[in-house]
Amino acid sequence: MLYETIQLGDFKKATLTAICLTQTNVLKQTPRRAIIICPGGGYHFLSDREAEPIAIRFLAAGFATFVLRYGIGENAADYRPLKHAALAIRYVREHAADYNVDPDYVFTCGFSAGGHLAASAGVLWDSPVLDDLLEGAPRDIARPTGMILSYPVITADSTFGHMGSFRYLCGTDVPTDEQRDVFSLEKHVKPTTPPAFLWHTFNDTCVPVQNSLMLAEAMAKAGVPFEMHIFPAGIHGLALCNEQTASDNPAFILPNVEPWAELAITWARHLTV
Repeated sequence: MLYETIQLGDFKKATLTAICLTQTNVLKQTPRRAIIICPGGGYHFLSDREAEPIAIRFLAAGFATFVLRYGIGENAADYRPLKHAALAIRYVREHAADYNVDPDYVFTCGFSAGGHLAASAGVLWDSPVLDDLLEGAPRDIARPTGMILSYPVITADSTFGHMGSFRYLCGTDVPTDEQRDVFSLEKHVKPTTPPAFLWHTFNDTCVPVQNSLMLAEAMAKAGVPFEMHIFPAGIHGLALCNEQTASDNPAFILPNVEPWAELAITWARHLTV
């Protein structure tokens, strides 16, 4: 088993931690599909509850797993998190042999604001802001195969948006309409956006369920397939919905929502390109 952390390019505040089973002289394996996990935290902090525990769950299900710790706070402006995600996807594909990864299947998996980043990697993969960063590589090397989005921040709409996240992304306490439009992902979905697995709870009061619904509607209009599960109840930030990620808070333990992980694993395991 391999556990290592690397710095992404020249970004000192961005790291990628690999938690993988690799080939040995004794252990021969077929290449695994990869999951790059983006923990949440409103682009203000990174939630440990949505990092390694998620990786271990997917690792046990047969995936190669990576935890992306991207720029937050003042390091979230100027598209830095998007650039960090693009570099992470490129890195995993270019080092696929080292990590026993199938480079055709590299997924992003994000929670809350990390869900916004995981979705940004898919929706904005061909943005001009990434041109210099990916120079010399195929244009689509940073396009994820699919996106697993857990109670994601999607829209910067003043009614349903989690405005704290967008203040950090825009680098200002009062983002302009133009700035908000750039990061409202439902406005940028197109036929080349990768498929998605989405889940949310109906009564999430921090990031309203409309975020997932708006993305799903945009994907449907663009002809991009998705699987979506809306659970009737549950607070924001459920992670694995069990004792492992509850942090002694009983509200984070919801057996009826816990199956999201197995549903997502099944979806990612059987998606074909």
